[in-house]
Amino acid sequence: MTRAIAVNVAANSTLPGVRGPVYADGTFAYVPIPEREPTRRDASVPTYADLDPPVEIPEAVRDAPVHLDPEFSSYPYCERDTYGDDHGVKAGPISTLDPGDWLFFYATLDYHGDAASAADYLAPDWGAYLVGGLEVDVVVTGEDYESLSADERARFANNAHVKRETFDARVLVAGTDRSGLFDRVVPLSSPEAGADANRLVTDLSNDSGKGPWWRRVLRFDADATAELLAVLDSRAFGPYLD
Repeated sequence: MTRAIAVNVAANSTLPGVRGPVYADGTFAYVPIPEREPTRRDASVPTYADLDPPVEIPEAVRDAPVHLDPEFSSYPYCERDTYGDDHGVKAGPISTLDPGDWLFFYATLDYHGDAASAADYLAPDWGAYLVGGLEVDVVVTGEDYESLSADERARFANNAHVKRETFDARVLVAGTDRSGLFDRVVPLSSPEAGADANRLVTDLSNDSGKGPWWRRVLRFDADATAELLAVLDSRAFGPYLD
């Protein structure tokens, strides 16, 4: 039975000090966090200046390399749909996923636009939103990666953790061709306030929605995943917003 996990990614109010934008129709821009570790000399790593995202990046980091993870094949400087993580709190649950399961990504985004024209599911200031996902094809632990053949490693070659001077991923995931960035966001926050979780979180995931839920790993069992996937297809958010 298909299961899902959702983890927080992308630029935020701390790293690099600005969130990505979400617009009135639910479209958005994915802005990665800065790279905080040295990268290999032979690795090509874009900077914020290279990406030129539609937000004002702090001058101090504009020429800094980005940690482009998750990697989405449709995004500039990316080749495939992959994700790596070096933190046990995320890597542990992710490593339990099986082929066919889903690894979703959510980001906190700032609303850019006229409040009167905003879609009814958008939070007024900032909110947490699903922005993409990987349908799992392969999951490998960091230890397993070290023993892969060159051909097997190749699909992860452009992942940010593989480009680091010291490989540090505790888990790596490669997605199927159904993976990628969404065209429009899927709300996890209430339309009233970004800090308030909607029922996609409180009813479907394992999380209570109390405290800083938007920083935590959200887990969905088989029944909840089936319902979540149906919502992604239909975009019928109404029943989950009250």
